[in-house]
Amino acid sequence: MNRIQKQRLAWRTGFFLLFILAPVLDLFRFELEQNHFYFLTFPWTLGIDAFRNGEISAMEMALNMGLRFFLPLGVVISLGIFISWKWGRLYCGWLCPHFSVVETINHVMRKASGKLSIWDRETLPEHQADGTHVPVEKKWWWLTGLIILGFSFIWAVVLLTYLLPPKEIYANLWHGDLTRNQALFIGVATLLFVIEFTLARHLFCRFGCVIGLAQSLIWMGNKKALVVGFDRARSAQCSECDASCEHACPMRLKPRSIKRKMFTCTQCMQCVEACEKVHEDDPRPPLLHMLSDQCALDVSLRDFGLKPEIPSDCFPPLVEASGKKAE
Repeated sequence: MNRIQKQRLAWRTGFFLLFILAPVLDLFRFELEQNHFYFLTFPWTLGIDAFRNGEISAMEMALNMGLRFFLPLGVVISLGIFISWKWGRLYCGWLCPHFSVVETINHVMRKASGKLSIWDRETLPEHQADGTHVPVEKKWWWLTGLIILGFSFIWAVVLLTYLLPPKEIYANLWHGDLTRNQALFIGVATLLFVIEFTLARHLFCRFGCVIGLAQSLIWMGNKKALVVGFDRARSAQCSECDASCEHACPMRLKPRSIKRKMFTCTQCMQCVEACEKVHEDDPRPPLLHMLSDQCALDVSLRDFGLKPEIPSDCFPPLVEASGKKAE
């Protein structure tokens, strides 16, 4: 694991813990019984009830709506658009708690079946050119099932704490005293998550998640956004490899392809790390790099026969053993 992947693991872990603890600490949740949000431990109301009771004027109500609803919503949307425009689905690859589950299940499912999804037709090689060694053993199916069930239960409980008082939910769980509706919500939600995590987690990330889909659409609109670039001038060198970069992609994409076919790339950069490992003992530089600005056009515009001119320094020069640039 290189430095970037260690940083990504730290960000993902931290955000997953925040996802669980946010309602407990009243950092962010919706109080269903009181019909208002909590934000940073404070009640976040729009003053609708106060306006109905004549406690505040129409002007104060309009000010509340502007400052507490439209302004925060506009800031969040604007920030999301800016990040997606420049870097793509950065939230998905670096923060999203659902994608953390996807990657974890991918890891254990590969050990159990040699595949990242039960729908994959071909198994991945146990030994790869990037040094990955994943022997397939059926005993891992037990752990895979437990992890899927565990994450599904956690997600169901946490989602409920975003709607009802967390202390009440966790106390009822601890004492085995959930109300009928609470037990029904957790039971049904757990079952749905088990189905989704087992059968459709990649499909959900690609087409079912509104946040992810919006990021992809915005990213596709910027031809100079950050993207995985492939040094096509040395494409013949790929014949020496076993597609380790494709096997490393948790979304099962082909990183040497054009941008349109990497629509759901989460910018996790694991394909780039795999390519770097393949060339670890090779004097030649890796063929995959993260590119942006003018360099990104080679991936973004290489569609329908287009071959855009890109700067000559987008990829590291090929160096001979003597240390001189190859002609």
